[in-house]
Amino acid sequence: MNEDHLKEKIQEIVKQATVLKDRHTDEKDACVNYACIFSQSKEEYEELIETSHKIGKIVKKTTTGLLFQIQPLNTVSGILKLLKIRLPDKTRPELGDTDFTVSNYDEFKEKHLSKKGFKLIQKEGFEMLELMNPKFNVRVYFSHPTLGEVLGVEGF
Repeated sequence: MNEDHLKEKIQEIVKQATVLKDRHTDEKDACVNYACIFSQSKEEYEELIETSHKIGKIVKKTTTGLLFQIQPLNTVSGILKLLKIRLPDKTRPELGDTDFTVSNYDEFKEKHLSKKGFKLIQKEGFEMLELMNPKFNVRVYFSHPTLGEVLGVEGF
């Protein structure tokens, strides 16, 4: 996979996630802050990692994959600087996911948590609302604080 193909794949994930977000929320101006590609095989994972090294640097190694700070990439929902390549996982058959930043997370959570497709996920140091719709090949997350803020990554 070349760099252009990787960037197109990222942009497609963000595009589909934006449609999903816009269908279920009124946060039309929410900007992307993170995207993840779900690899479907060990070979695909290794190829994605190799190509991702050409557009960024590793900022965190996790049990589920590598997180890169990438050269700013224009998407339909703003400039993306964080990309994760996720190890193959049978529970993640989709293309990937996108995190969006909402203007008031607490109000957003209050308004959407009880709606169909939304689920609260609590992690150490942050929480997120997950949005899934079986008609879409992506997932959407609204994290608070954002991953960039949690990691203290430059530019967030």
